[in-house]
Amino acid sequence: MNQILITGGLGYIGSHTVVELIKTGYHPIVIDNLSESPIEVKDRIEKIVGREITFRQVELCDRAAVDAVFEEFPDISGVIHFAAFLVVNESVEAPLKYYHNNLLSTVNLLQSMEAHGIRNIVFSSSCTVYGTPENPHVDENAPVQAAESPYGNTKKMGEEILRDTAATRTVDVLSLRYFNPIGAHPTSIIGEFQDGEPHHLVPYITETAIGKRTELKVFGSDYDTRDGSCIRDYIHVIDIAKAHILAVQHLIDGKTKGYDVINLGSGNGSTVLEMINAFERATGIAIPYSLAPRRTGDVPAVYANIAKAESVLNWTPEKTLEDMLRDAWNFEQSLTQKH
Repeated sequence: MNQILITGGLGYIGSHTVVELIKTGYHPIVIDNLSESPIEVKDRIEKIVGREITFRQVELCDRAAVDAVFEEFPDISGVIHFAAFLVVNESVEAPLKYYHNNLLSTVNLLQSMEAHGIRNIVFSSSCTVYGTPENPHVDENAPVQAAESPYGNTKKMGEEILRDTAATRTVDVLSLRYFNPIGAHPTSIIGEFQDGEPHHLVPYITETAIGKRTELKVFGSDYDTRDGSCIRDYIHVIDIAKAHILAVQHLIDGKTKGYDVINLGSGNGSTVLEMINAFERATGIAIPYSLAPRRTGDVPAVYANIAKAESVLNWTPEKTLEDMLRDAWNFEQSLTQKH
């Protein structure tokens, strides 16, 4: 009874979670529609774990296709739901694409779970639901704010759909609100594959270090922070992956009934300038950067209070900031060597 269904299992966090599940003795059933991730990620996972994985190409917006998975694998005991479109700017330009994909996929999954008697689901949520919090050291009791983008709204609405469904006592749910997952597998075989403009700070840093970009722009140097740049909470993707395994087992063991939310972060904030310095310490490579005006919509400071993750899941992050940045840099180099 150790089969776990992973939606979006070839994505960034999904692929690392598949590896950790296998290492821990679970049998992941990996589904992905390949719209955001190449099939090559499957081969890369198999290279790390040393054996073939169970993979099906499935479109979650097709209810019959979802049912077919549960019929083929009747012993699934829990679901980890990563599958979603996730580019904030694209969601602003194409809101209906995001609402259709991210919400219909979740509804179909829940209906199919209910039809097949599967109770346990871990949801990939986001700290974006907190908006600009009053206290930057955010715990799970902080109010959920109006979303700043359709993408953020799909995470907020996804949580509401899951919470309302859990209230009917047909499912038990843990929504994990991540802060900023970064880094890559220490083998450099899997990591964050991004085409075109990066979505996050760390790929900007690594692409600048390797020469794809001439310099890094630091947006905002006059915030009320230690050095004037924004503060964010960065967490190694493998620490995030391990938290999902603890969360799904927690549900299987019947320890959470109904609906609950848990923050995942390092518990500490780092400024943009501190990240640049930490990268230079981890790699010995200087990053050319310039200070630029603030961007609209950027929160000055937000980082996680992780006391609940520590007490409920017995989870503590193990990787340091230098580990995260070194792994991200090694992965960037491996991508460049491949080309």
